[in-house]
Amino acid sequence: MIRNITSKLFSKIVQSGSLGGIILISCVIISMLIANSSYGEGFEKLLNTEIGFQNGFLDLQYSALVWINDGLMAIFFLLVGLEIKRELIGGELSSFKKASLPVFAALGGVVFPALIYTFFNAGTATAAGWGIPMATDIAFALAVVTMLGKSVPASLKVFLAALAIVDDLIAILVIAIFYSTDLHYAYLAYAGVVFMVLMAFNRMGVRSLVAYLIPGVAMWYLIHHSGIHATIAGVLTAITIPTSVDSKNSPLEKLEHTLVNPVNFIIMPLFALANTNIRFETEMIGGIGTTLGLGIIVGLVAGKPLGISLLSWLAVKVGLCSKPEGASWGQLTGVAMLGGIGFTMSVFIALLSFPGQWLILSQAKFSILCASLLAGILGAIALRVLSKSQS
Repeated sequence: MIRNITSKLFSKIVQSGSLGGIILISCVIISMLIANSSYGEGFEKLLNTEIGFQNGFLDLQYSALVWINDGLMAIFFLLVGLEIKRELIGGELSSFKKASLPVFAALGGVVFPALIYTFFNAGTATAAGWGIPMATDIAFALAVVTMLGKSVPASLKVFLAALAIVDDLIAILVIAIFYSTDLHYAYLAYAGVVFMVLMAFNRMGVRSLVAYLIPGVAMWYLIHHSGIHATIAGVLTAITIPTSVDSKNSPLEKLEHTLVNPVNFIIMPLFALANTNIRFETEMIGGIGTTLGLGIIVGLVAGKPLGISLLSWLAVKVGLCSKPEGASWGQLTGVAMLGGIGFTMSVFIALLSFPGQWLILSQAKFSILCASLLAGILGAIALRVLSKSQS
């Protein structure tokens, strides 16, 4: 009997779509426990182990961490890009008013946190970190939404995914313009040529996935060597893969179906294990009350939801956009709170903002972790409460 109850419970968790989120959160906890144990140093060495090869033509020798963050995460972005394109063609983002809302929301979610951080840090040694609270960690934000199941309308899940992608694109541009010192424009030009070839394949009606994925890998390689975050290649490849409004067996749907389980149960857990191994130091705690810590925490926890909600509301009120179907303003605000989960992208920008400054980096990481946890908890509670009140 206990076995039957356990089996039914497991089946219910799997069917609700929450299992991937549960595994992801479990990996976060495991990674932090490892980092703060006697195995922490060994785990760090494992992540820095070089994998791949290098010769006169190709340079594919990177650390395990780089392969996860730039390689496997490009597949994650490919899947998200496929989902967004499907919704653009015949779903929740199929009209201009619906599709433009995530763009306005993302702009608000970028500008407000940056202004708040600058308010606290203008004229200080940490002023360069204004980009830290701008970023939303798409992986963890979507994991929280997935764990909430039916508490979040499907339209809001699509809205958050689209918002997070636009947010990441803005973050990539910010990194390229303000934080990158070694951009290689030749590689970018070659990547642009590959993208145009893929677009041409789409226009010619080519339906073979191989014809898109092999050039997509080449585009990933070129973008990676250009100095821009390589995961953008996943989104660009997804844009070119064919689909249609009423096609159930299009190349896009086939690839999306193929990628869902590997992304949810392999790629995302590996990503969480590799990127949340933060070793806690006493110096980190002191940074919370500094201008650096306040700029990050207030920027992510308050600035993100304020910017996302306010610009979304204004865009809808003036008639430029339409609100996600079946979602209340309260629920949209709850999702906006989840936008404050900055985590990995915020940590990445912190590394670029304060290179070699160990103490400031430690304080920034701890502030990002605290802010992301708080944003996730507040957003999840808000969506749970609002869902029950509307049922």
